[in-house]
Amino acid sequence: MAKESELLTAALKVQPADTAVVFIDPQIDVLSEKGVNWGAVGASVTENNTVENMERIFKAAKANGFDVFISPHYFYPTDSRWLFNGPLEADEIHTHTFARTGPLTLEGFANSGADWLDRFKPYIEDGKTIICSPHKVFGPQTNDVVLQLGKRGISKIILGGMLANMCVEAHLRDFLERGFQVAVVKDATAGPRHPVWGDGYQAAMINYRFLAHAVVSTDEIVEAMGQR
Repeated sequence: MAKESELLTAALKVQPADTAVVFIDPQIDVLSEKGVNWGAVGASVTENNTVENMERIFKAAKANGFDVFISPHYFYPTDSRWLFNGPLEADEIHTHTFARTGPLTLEGFANSGADWLDRFKPYIEDGKTIICSPHKVFGPQTNDVVLQLGKRGISKIILGGMLANMCVEAHLRDFLERGFQVAVVKDATAGPRHPVWGDGYQAAMINYRFLAHAVVSTDEIVEAMGQR
């Protein structure tokens, strides 16, 4: 098995020509005290300084010419008629997490739980960030993020966002199967804590170390993005 230092060195050879930032679900419902999931994720978000670290990566990407891709999570009213759901899917539908009024309208979107955090909007809405179609369960198999990455010649991904053990891990697994090199930023994500199911963030960290090409800190990746 390769040494972690060797994987880290390889993962941090990043350049705008072949490397991009991919953030999953940078949305109010999972990153803000106003969000419906704050009770489950707030402690992890706070401890990791997740929001602050994501913003640092946004800034570094924009300053150094790296593309940024957003893989958002939206539910439309018609999704409530699915015939079966896993436990988290069922909870999301019940709590109206990431809810929008429809795919063809932005009515009620601004400042809703499905919207971006205000501090992220200057980076996401700058006309350069690639906002992909929504994923509907956990992974990117149901949206166009892989197509968008491929069309820009991206082979290396700097990955962060929410939730660590659900959508971020699902994206990681699919990206690996499709041949991307992926470095997960461990303090630019967070996970839920459940009294019975356990700590989702810690579960994700274990799996990231087995799966990802590297697990890095925001400090490490921001420094690497500025050194080319």
